Amino acid sequence: MKQLPSPSRRRFLQAGAAVAAVAAGSLPVSAQSAWPTRPIRIIVPYAAGQGADVLARLIGNELSLTLNQGIVIDNRAGAGGNIGAAAAAKSAPDGYTFVLGTNATHAANEFLFPALGFSPATDFEAVAMLGLLPMVICTSAPDLPTNGIAELVARARAKPGTLNVGLPSTTANVVFAQFVKSAQAPLFGVKYKSSGQAMTDLLGGQIPLAIDTVTAARPLIASGKLRALGVTSLKASEMLPGVKPVSEQGVPGFDVVAWDALFAPRGTPAEIVEKVAEHVQRALQGAETRRRLLEIGVEPLFMGPAQLDAFVKAERPKWGEVIKAADIRVD
Repeated sequence: MKQLPSPSRRRFLQAGAAVAAVAAGSLPVSAQSAWPTRPIRIIVPYAAGQGADVLARLIGNELSLTLNQGIVIDNRAGAGGNIGAAAAAKSAPDGYTFVLGTNATHAANEFLFPALGFSPATDFEAVAMLGLLPMVICTSAPDLPTNGIAELVARARAKPGTLNVGLPSTTANVVFAQFVKSAQAPLFGVKYKSSGQAMTDLLGGQIPLAIDTVTAARPLIASGKLRALGVTSLKASEMLPGVKPVSEQGVPGFDVVAWDALFAPRGTPAEIVEKVAEHVQRALQGAETRRRLLEIGVEPLFMGPAQLDAFVKAERPKWGEVIKAADIRVD
């Protein structure tokens, strides 16, 4: 007959098992489970078919191939992106939920809405920057300067408040306000509800200028119906070859662009965050992915968790300062 351990021996073994259990709980995620073991959800806080949704599906497809797991795109549109971002913030930080955050959800909205339902500063882990979306200042008016921003500023100063600029988004409003301030160009902003409406009026001559995404303006620029005066990124964009940035046309340091990035709920294990970032970087390095991103108006730019976190912390007060100073509001 097998002899049972003495009571003291049993207590020793039980204590050892408890220590082992605690130690196992503190091991890296990879030691506990082979993440991912089920589909991963990416919340997109905008409607299906919009640029952010197309981007998320493109990146999601790449991640599904390299992670060997399904990626589910969950569209939660509304309130300028706040509904989807709030849903992501409240999700379990288990590595199976991410959110496509933007300059709106993670920088501008807290200065535009009385309540967000989440904190962009404390509710998320930065994962990876996906890319920048430069804006372009463009015109269809034949009598406006063809040599770019410097001549536009001179014309605006000569006739203050007489040149109207179509602004189809909050980002366009912020770009406009910062441009007017930085260039000391007394232009007059006209708000529109969509790019389509702004472009229609621009082509019809109701307004002489507009600030919009490269995606919206590029086909019209390529056809010769619009002229691009300058892009709003610090450096020239390969999406509009030959068009100089505003920063190189008499407004040094000008840099106001939209951006898209991947975030996770606060508390998501660091190992998972780093792993996803590595896979995003690999995807953005692919020639085909890069080509498709440029097609939809996104300039690929990778930042890892630490760099993205620092970037967003700097972006938030930058957008807030412009929004407050210009008294920009959501209609």
